[in-house]
Amino acid sequence: MLDFINNIPKAELHLHIEGSLEPELMFSLAQKNNIKLPYKNIQEVKDAYNFTNLQSFLDLYYNGAKVLITQQDFYDLTFEYLKKCHKQKILHTEIFFDPQTHTHRGIEFSTVLNGIKQALNDAKNEFKISSKLIMCFLRHLSQEDAFKTLEQALEFKEDIIAIGLDSSEIGNPPSKFEKVFKKAKELGFKLVAHAGEEASYEYINEALDLLEVNRIDHGVQAIQNKQLMKRLKQMQIALTVCPLSNTKLKVFETMQEHNIKKMLDFGINVTINSDDPAYFGGYLNENFIAVYKALDLSKQQIIQLAKNSFNSSFISIEEKQDYIKQIDEFVKNN
Repeated sequence: MLDFINNIPKAELHLHIEGSLEPELMFSLAQKNNIKLPYKNIQEVKDAYNFTNLQSFLDLYYNGAKVLITQQDFYDLTFEYLKKCHKQKILHTEIFFDPQTHTHRGIEFSTVLNGIKQALNDAKNEFKISSKLIMCFLRHLSQEDAFKTLEQALEFKEDIIAIGLDSSEIGNPPSKFEKVFKKAKELGFKLVAHAGEEASYEYINEALDLLEVNRIDHGVQAIQNKQLMKRLKQMQIALTVCPLSNTKLKVFETMQEHNIKKMLDFGINVTINSDDPAYFGGYLNENFIAVYKALDLSKQQIIQLAKNSFNSSFISIEEKQDYIKQIDEFVKNN
């Protein structure tokens, strides 16, 4: 089963590129760019990965992102992740990036985007990995700031498939960004939002009703409300669930308590993803394996999750069919 999980074709739909910054790369970029880190060595960084909640992680995450300065830095960061995708049989990935994390430090929007984009193009040529880019607004900042970022993104509109919403969830409901999401929709962007990770299931309702999102990122609190569960099942709105992240940030104390299997059994369109893999102890396959071991998933459920990942992506119907065919082919031979 572990071989099966490692090698089945899959897509990843919830990955923060800044969250794939491994301590080794963090240190080498800090040295190159003359950035002083609050850690003496790689082990000290790893020791700091003992999070109590989402905010304790975000503090470290923003600290780490300071080492990203040049277009080459963003290229190196992204290409390292894509090499992992190649090893883990991730054939398609939809990557989040947080421009405000960088523009607020004086880094040009174009520096960030062009570095990431070049890596995506090279991975397409070298590894045949297809990809899409999702720009997220930081929800602890204002809607006004989000509007400025949307304005900056327009120059690169053909490179960005969707607009998302991430960062500190509690106290920053989706309704805070209703106007900017409306504008993004008018401009033709797809829409996603982090909702119902730490905060109430009501945030999921808001993301659906007020932001009119195409996908919910996380969404594990949906299980607290029967009405919402039925709605998600009926609409088949994808939830991009991140199991290792959820346990590392204490949304669930243990993987055995995770509700992804219950939601899958209920008929909700759930997918497995790695969120910020450098910080949470594993990339996509490690997430699949952790869930498989803790919740005793069947082979059929693994296949379902892999198919959900492609079916919930922002690629064409033809591309989806092609990837599903590849899964069927793999299953037939394994």
